[in-house]
Amino acid sequence: QVRLVESGGGLVQAGGSLRLSCAVSGFTLDYYAIGWFRQAPGKEREGVSCIDRSDGSTYYADSVKDRFTISRDNAKNTVYLQMNRLKPENTAVYYCAADRRCTAIPGRGPVGAYFGSWGQGTQVTVSS
Repeated sequence: QVRLVESGGGLVQAGGSLRLSCAVSGFTLDYYAIGWFRQAPGKEREGVSCIDRSDGSTYYADSVKDRFTISRDNAKNTVYLQMNRLKPENTAVYYCAADRRCTAIPGRGPVGAYFGSWGQGTQVTVSS
């Protein structure tokens, strides 16, 4: 059974940092790309970042580039999203999702419609 579980969310002040984790089970992480997405109240889901399976290529939305870093540890079946210099507008539920490869739009991050398996999400709240 394919399962993705996000953790690491919480409440942080603007300018602070959080590291999200996406622990996967039921499949071998080596063969999958993992994307991070977020959805704020009243807004559409948007792509944040993605890391590919083959060469570990990474993709970011322009809004998070240079502040967020995605990485993977295949031995631990876990993908991370390090978020630095957080802003109030980064408040959202963050989700990870799996697919065979990253499908991303330059500057806008991964495209959610291409990802078939999703986690339940973790809340990130950034106070001003």
